[in-house]
Amino acid sequence: MPSVLRHTAYRNLFTAQVVALLGTGLLTVALGLLAFDLAGGRAGAVLGTALTIKMVAYVFVAPVMAALVERLPRKGVLVGADLMRAGIALSLPFIDQVWQIYVLVFVLQSASATFTPAFQALIPVVLPEERDYTKALSLSRLAYDLESLVSPLLAAALLAVMSYSNLFVGTMAGFLVSALMVLSTRLPAIPSGVNPGSLLHRTTLGTRIFLREPALRGLMSLNLVVAAATALVLVNTIVYVRDLFGGTNTDVAIALAFYGAGSMLVAFIAPKVLERAPDRSFMLVGATILPLGIAGAALVAQGGSPWWSFLGLWVVLGIGTSMISTPSSRLLRRAATDSTRTYLFTAQFSLSHACFMLTYPIAGWVGAAAGQPAAALVLGAIALAGTIAALTFWPAGRRTPAGSRA
Repeated sequence: MPSVLRHTAYRNLFTAQVVALLGTGLLTVALGLLAFDLAGGRAGAVLGTALTIKMVAYVFVAPVMAALVERLPRKGVLVGADLMRAGIALSLPFIDQVWQIYVLVFVLQSASATFTPAFQALIPVVLPEERDYTKALSLSRLAYDLESLVSPLLAAALLAVMSYSNLFVGTMAGFLVSALMVLSTRLPAIPSGVNPGSLLHRTTLGTRIFLREPALRGLMSLNLVVAAATALVLVNTIVYVRDLFGGTNTDVAIALAFYGAGSMLVAFIAPKVLERAPDRSFMLVGATILPLGIAGAALVAQGGSPWWSFLGLWVVLGIGTSMISTPSSRLLRRAATDSTRTYLFTAQFSLSHACFMLTYPIAGWVGAAAGQPAAALVLGAIALAGTIAALTFWPAGRRTPAGSRA
C-alpha cells in the first residue's frame, strides 16, 4: 500500500484527508464537553439531536450540493468547503445557547456533505489504475480506523494542558491544513461532462443510476448490513462494557480498538485478495459474517460470556464491516462516467448515511426499552434482510457496466 503514496497528487490529498479526520475527531470530543457545559444532564439529548442533524445534512444536503457545484472547479469546491468548516469550528467556542449548536452543526456538516463526496470522486481520477485505486481505498479505511483510536488519545493529551475550547482551534487548524494541501496539489484535468436537465434531475441522478444497476442495488442493500453492525458497536459498546461486564472507560476504548483492529486487518489484506477474488464474493462473505456476529452479540448480552469472547466478537464485526466498506467504491468507479462520477459518489454517501438514520435509533431506543439482547436481535434481522436483498439484487455473473450514463 505505501507504494501508492509515490503519486504526489494522491499523497497530498491523503494527507489532507488525515489531518481533516484528526480535526473532526477533536471536534467530536470538544462538542460533547461544550454540550455538557450548556445543558448539563441533558447533554446526551443535545448530542443525540446534533448527530441526527448531521445525518439529515448528509442524506438530504449532499445530493443538492453536488448538483449546485457541478460547474465549479473541483479544487475550488474542496477548498471552499474546508474554509467553511474551519470558520464554523472557530465560532463554536463563542456560542452560549443550545440552539446555536444545532445551527452551526448543520452548516458544518453541510460543508462536509459537499467536501467528502467531491473528494472521494476525485481519487479515481488521480489514480486511474484499479490496483492503485484499491490500495488507496485500503489506506482510506486505515485512516478512518486509526483516527477513531488516535483522536481521543490526542484530545486527552491536549486537555491535560488546555481547556476544551482550544480543541476547536485544533479542529480549525486541521481543516485549514487540509485546504492548503488541496490548494497546493496539481490535479489532473477533469473533463467537464456537465449534465443537462433541471436541478431535481441532477439531484436524483446518482440514486436513479443506483436503482438501475444490479451491483449498485446490491451495494444499497449491503449499506444496510454495515449500518446495522456499526450502530450496534458505536451505540452500545459502552453499555456492554460498563453494564454487562462491569468494565471501565478504558475497557470501552479497548473494545473499540479490537473492533478497529478487525477492520484494519481487512484493509491490509484487501488489495491482494481483490486481485484474485471478485468484489461480489468478497463483500458477500462480509455480509454473511455480520448477521452471525450480531446474533453472537445477542448471546453475549444475555450474560455469562467471558470478556475475551466479547473482544473476539468485536474483531469479527470489524472484519465484516470492512469487507463490505473497503471495496465498495470500486463498484462506483466502474459504473461512473466523467459526467456521473460525482453524482454516484454523492448518492453512495447519502444512501449509506440514510441507513444509519434507521439503525442508530434502533440500537439506542430498543436497547434502552427492551434490553440489549432484543436490540441485537432486531439489528441482526435487519442485517440478514440486507444480505438476502443483496443476493437477490446482485446475482452472480452480473458485473457493473463500465460507465453507466444518465
